[in-house]
Amino acid sequence: MSNSPSLPLLCTFGAGKDKAIKLAEKWGFELSKKITSGLFLELSVEHLALKSADEPKLSGVFVDFASDALSYRRKHGGGKQEFVAKAVGVKGDAQLSVLDATGGLGRDAFILASLGCSVTLMERSSVVAALLADGLERATLSDTVGSWLPERIQLIHGESQDLMQHWEGEAPDVVYLDPMFPHRKKSAQVKKEMRLFQSLLGGDLDADELLVPALELAKKRVVVKRPGSAEVLAGRKPDTTVNSKKHRFDIYFTNLG
Repeated sequence: MSNSPSLPLLCTFGAGKDKAIKLAEKWGFELSKKITSGLFLELSVEHLALKSADEPKLSGVFVDFASDALSYRRKHGGGKQEFVAKAVGVKGDAQLSVLDATGGLGRDAFILASLGCSVTLMERSSVVAALLADGLERATLSDTVGSWLPERIQLIHGESQDLMQHWEGEAPDVVYLDPMFPHRKKSAQVKKEMRLFQSLLGGDLDADELLVPALELAKKRVVVKRPGSAEVLAGRKPDTTVNSKKHRFDIYFTNLG
């Protein structure tokens, strides 16, 4: 995902002051006592969230791996028959290692982890990385995902292209790419959180640069998630494709393992 500027951080409960100070120091945020305009991060007793002072009616964007929506998807979404699972190659009892090089809100990473994959989430935006870290920290306390999720998802904050080119240790079986794609519709309810993301991050204008290092790193395949009508990444035709109703998963086989 794209780089994002540092944002002000507002803590809305007294007991969270020390945590807010630590967050600001770790991620480079600026503590603030009042926000009147623009995007900001809010640390509440529930979670860390990205919010907009200009659109106060919009609910904040936060990561919740124990949410009702993800729990329902995990239980009833199709399991290994989910499109993302098919694209990545989840089969039988094989436990794949997956590098999700464009972390985002971590939803596909969650599904893959729930199916037994070991997932490394890579995110270069300090704001999004902080949201992911907050979600993973709260997941450790969850009755539904706390026993397995934290040990299956690892978060790395940094530039994916550089990190892939200088990868240390065992290479992942699969590299998964889901670059930010510009959303032009603003009216649909489902797009509201993406509007905040677009305001923060814009589009991934350098997404094409991720494909080559991904192909050089992945032992088995690279999977690129795209909107159905989007062009292929870096102009390179995939070996095969898995199509869902709204998205396309372009698959490039590497066979380096």
